[in-house]
Amino acid sequence: MSAEPGGSARGSSRGEPELEVRDPISAPDAHGRPRRVTRRFPLFTRDTARPEGGGRAASLDAPAPARQWPLLAVLITVGVGLLVTALDAFRVGLLLIGAGLLGGAVLRWLLPRVGMLAVRSRFTDIATYGVLGAAIVLLALMAQPKPWLEIPFLDDALHFTVQNS
Repeated sequence: MSAEPGGSARGSSRGEPELEVRDPISAPDAHGRPRRVTRRFPLFTRDTARPEGGGRAASLDAPAPARQWPLLAVLITVGVGLLVTALDAFRVGLLLIGAGLLGGAVLRWLLPRVGMLAVRSRFTDIATYGVLGAAIVLLALMAQPKPWLEIPFLDDALHFTVQNS
């Protein structure tokens, strides 16, 4: 088969169906299906790509929960944190929630395949999980009354913006 400049490839004389190549940057593979021959993205996106690392975290032989263990680990940690928060230990619960998100960032960084924990690119997932987890942990440590962590310049900024009458 050879690709014509008009964007289609003709089948052989054996009656094979005519193959239409939609993108100028795609070409048929050995089985006649269009494939990309460049890493450049098309001008208009028609489909969504699976994120990097978005494959199963375990083999197909494993049961469904075992295939998605990284996501389940994060969800269970966050769920326990929400339960502890609901039981009036808000600081410890929020620390568990933040630790769960930071753990998700670490898993996304270390493991090549994390299943459904992969949402976007590796960098975006790590940055999102890491920033949100760190912010929740920091705010939990600084929560009133009796904060476990005091940062003087933040305390001064708070007193400057919210003044007592």
